[in-house]
Amino acid sequence: MSREETEKLPQVLARIGASHGITDLACKLRVYDDWAPEYDQDVAALKYRAPGLAVDCLSRAFRGPPHGALILDVACGTGLVGVELQARGFLQVQGVDGSPEMLKQAQARGLYHRLSLCTLGQEPLPNPEGTFDAVIMVGALSEGQVPCSAIPELLRVTKPGGLVCLTTRSNPSNLPYKKALEATLDSLEQAGEWERLVAQPVERWELATSEQETGLGASDGFISGIIYLYRKQERAQ
Repeated sequence: MSREETEKLPQVLARIGASHGITDLACKLRVYDDWAPEYDQDVAALKYRAPGLAVDCLSRAFRGPPHGALILDVACGTGLVGVELQARGFLQVQGVDGSPEMLKQAQARGLYHRLSLCTLGQEPLPNPEGTFDAVIMVGALSEGQVPCSAIPELLRVTKPGGLVCLTTRSNPSNLPYKKALEATLDSLEQAGEWERLVAQPVERWELATSEQETGLGASDGFISGIIYLYRKQERAQ
């Protein structure tokens, strides 16, 4: 890390810690709009690893060549997941996000075939049932962002036999949400909607924004996270 990045890190941690504490969705979207121009450099300073780790997990389980697969990046933000998808050969990628300014940053990358403004949890995804070979959502499953009740909407737009990859943080302040999320994921599996392929804990997820947040994380000031991967059940027609 450069001297400039080191000097800026306390500001970055304060900004991200504050964003984690916002539970009102409209307020959080305004924060993301304001944050969009500096988002990439801030999460780089945080040593945020989730996009690459999640796409690696998806890629390992994917059946067939990636270049023709249709992928939906939900809560795509500035397109960090899109960068990782392209690097692994996934070239047919669409994205949705609730922040217009984040979508502008994603559009500038030139990686997405289509980008749509959509606040998941308040409105359905703008896609027909069974559209995508895989759906991925990284970094948006926490209080004040995408509610657990929106998970079936991800399944709806996934093709039978397709993959759904999700992540969430395991730091203390996010544990109530993580517990509710896992109850939702388990209930869908028990209902025969999908099968779990992976539940991968990751120790060095990102730098903690406070000393209190390292309780369940790794050493060196990091918090932990987890990647979930599911395959939608293929039903007889």
